[in-house]
Amino acid sequence: MDSLPYANSIAAGLFTIIIVSYYLSRRWRAAEYKGSPPEAKGAWPILVHLPLLGGSTPPHIALGAMADKYGPIFTIRVGVYPSLVISSSEIAKECFTTNDLSVNSRPKMAAVEHIGYNYAMFGFGPPGPYWREIRKIVTLELLSIRKLELLKHIRVSEVTTFLEELHKTWSTRQKEGSNDGVVVELKQWFGDMTLNVLVRMVTGKRYSVAADEDEKKEARRVQNALREFFHYAGLFLVGDAVPCLRWLDLGGHEKAIKKTAKELDTIAGEWVEEHKQRRAKGYAKGDQDFIDAMLSVLDGAELGGFDADTINKATSLNMIAAGSDTIMVTLTWAISLLLNNSRVLERALNELDIKIGRQRVVSEQDISNLVYIQAIVKETLRLYPPAPLSGPREFTEDCTIAG
Repeated sequence: MDSLPYANSIAAGLFTIIIVSYYLSRRWRAAEYKGSPPEAKGAWPILVHLPLLGGSTPPHIALGAMADKYGPIFTIRVGVYPSLVISSSEIAKECFTTNDLSVNSRPKMAAVEHIGYNYAMFGFGPPGPYWREIRKIVTLELLSIRKLELLKHIRVSEVTTFLEELHKTWSTRQKEGSNDGVVVELKQWFGDMTLNVLVRMVTGKRYSVAADEDEKKEARRVQNALREFFHYAGLFLVGDAVPCLRWLDLGGHEKAIKKTAKELDTIAGEWVEEHKQRRAKGYAKGDQDFIDAMLSVLDGAELGGFDADTINKATSLNMIAAGSDTIMVTLTWAISLLLNNSRVLERALNELDIKIGRQRVVSEQDISNLVYIQAIVKETLRLYPPAPLSGPREFTEDCTIAG
């Protein structure tokens, strides 16, 4: 018991040394880098600016308010990491053109480590031989003009099916003698349609959310897991900012991330296993989806230290996650804005009547002629971008930005 006051004195002394060292280092850095961008005020000890990004205000709103105060380029310190915040398109262009080799890496994050298969998910991984090889495979097997044209029937059939189901719901209500309209949760409707388009292109599966209760349940399972992925991928964790505190798992976020990662891995594992069984039975010789193509290209090989199944699961989830919520959010905002601006809605409908008419449905080939509707989509993306913060980058060498 006599040693307890002595231990407390040592702990208090060490804490004092840490705080003093922290403030002295800030003074030395300020003296050394007089030409650096301004640093935002309001920093806390140890965590520095992290509490400003983890409160009730969304991070992009908090950073936007700082940009109004400090200008288009300023710095914050996220834990032990100095961070440069840019809100100017000209400066951002300079980063990714003149200084692209200096900013092409990505920081290590707990969410990407667990959900992204330890950076096998190339959308979150650092550039290198593995990243280039997977990007090449994705471009050739899913995103090339030829492949997108071959997969066009999936997009057309899904949009047609969902519109028919919507009309059927309204028609049933009319037959029941009700003159009331049908309330549609557009966000969910767009989400279901987008998920089916992407999942069919990647896995060949379809979730009939209007008819089959089991498939509806499975679709919700996939959607919820993907939304959890988006939530945690954009979360500022204390353990990411201050690595020595990661073992504490403050807030329990890393535990929740591991749970989501396990759920996503189970879903993707089922997809890959179904395709392997089909191939073993010789059923995969016709139209091939993305997982079929990945199985053929990889053929059991390893890339970047990852086995073929891990690469297939990580890349398939990456492609579905990248498009599902982003498209749903953009479409929902576009419709909401149109419904609240009758003049713009009327002009959009007039353009459709003039350029397309009412005798046929709009096709993908018509998009280039619908100039006004294209402008509506662009303005929606400007006002309400689905990802208001771009993915964080990591500087690998010193460089000069904006003078």
